[in-house]
Amino acid sequence: MRSIRVETSAATILLTEAPETKVKDRQTGEIATDATSGETLMTLGVVYIEDGESALLKVTIPKSGVGEGLALGAPVALPGLVARPWESTFNGQQRHGIAFRAAAVTPAAFPAQVGA
Repeated sequence: MRSIRVETSAATILLTEAPETKVKDRQTGEIATDATSGETLMTLGVVYIEDGESALLKVTIPKSGVGEGLALGAPVALPGLVARPWESTFNGQQRHGIAFRAAAVTPAAFPAQVGA
């Protein structure tokens, strides 16, 4: 399925959940890895704020993309952020959503306030 690049230059993105190892199978404890590189994947939570609206997102990144100096509640950058629609059937129930993935997560600065 097609990935859609997410333009983040006008958004404020705040870290709400620290990066943690992504689990592929909760029953076996199998860790998720990138299909191409085999690198361990991490997930983190952010609040994405743009044009007065906000959304909570879970984002997957490679372990090597976790930047130093991340702090909860602080602004972050998500270079290479893409959204990919998905759907699956689980226990006879059709499920669907949007998965977010970025190349990295790094500390960022709060945008300058207009008129400040």
